Amino acid sequence: MALTKEKKAELVKKFAKDEKNTGSTEVQIAILTEEIKALTEHLKEHKHDFHSRRGMLKKVGQQRSLLNYLKNKDVTRYREVVKKLGLRK
Repeated sequence: MALTKEKKAELVKKFAKDEKNTGSTEVQIAILTEEIKALTEHLKEHKHDFHSRRGMLKKVGQQRSLLNYLKNKDVTRYREVVKKLGLRK
């Protein structure tokens, strides 16, 4: 269920400002989003996997916190990330 190194590197390349800036808020949100999507697919098949469900809910909370932080710090970057990831309807 964890992301592959290639997928993670692709997300870093897409969302980082430069190669060395791999821990920026945008990159963290993108990685969490992909992990949440993978866990969602896993839970569709394994409905009673409550340990994975708890892990997914922790990731959702962490993603929510990072999005709130980014929204309070820089609204334009927040809107850009939400638009790229397709998080809001």
